[in-house]
Amino acid sequence: MPKLKTHSASKKRFRVTATGKIKRGQAWRNHRLISKSRKAKKHHRLGAYVSAAQEATIKKLIPYK
Repeated sequence: MPKLKTHSASKKRFRVTATGKIKRGQAWRNHRLISKSRKAKKHHRLGAYVSAAQEATIKKLIPYK
């Protein structure tokens, strides 16, 4: 069976935890931050987990992580 290629954009955006869950970064933290509340900016600093519906798709994109 041939080796699988890792999707380059996905390997930069996702991390696999020790338990097998996939972590991702939060959106809404790039620009126009003056109009966003302090609470919202603080909340989006943290990472989040990929939903169960998308987890299988992303695992195919990053097979060796």
